[in-house]
Amino acid sequence: MFDALRPQVSSIIDSNKTPDAKMLDICELLKANVPHYDWVGFYFKNGDKRELKLGSYAGAPTDHTIIPFGKGICGQVAESNENFVVPDVQAQDNYIACSITVKAEIVVPLFLNGENIGQIDIDSNTPDPFTEADETFLEFVNFEVAKIL
Repeated sequence: MFDALRPQVSSIIDSNKTPDAKMLDICELLKANVPHYDWVGFYFKNGDKRELKLGSYAGAPTDHTIIPFGKGICGQVAESNENFVVPDVQAQDNYIACSITVKAEIVVPLFLNGENIGQIDIDSNTPDPFTEADETFLEFVNFEVAKIL
């Protein structure tokens, strides 16, 4: 599945659309084609503030448009600069609930010139669905997205 999506992601990146439109297309592509991706979005560092701001996403609307560094899974990744896979969100003390249906989350930082400038965030309504293949694929997605930023 991920091997089939890679060229589609690259094709979106190479399109003549704006960066925001490209990221929205990627979010929609992943949500539509990966059964355990129920919400897909990008968060980016909000200027010089120690917070993340929601960018393009596909899925249910969220109230979490601004996330302080250190808060929730996304905020922790903003500080750790490392992938964070959460097989069971109920087991996390520092979790921001977006929906009662979310069971698991994966967040992968997005680097530009060695700096963590954002992340891709995936919520899943399936318990413990994420594998190393998800991490590797999302690292590829972020590498591609960094080309347009």
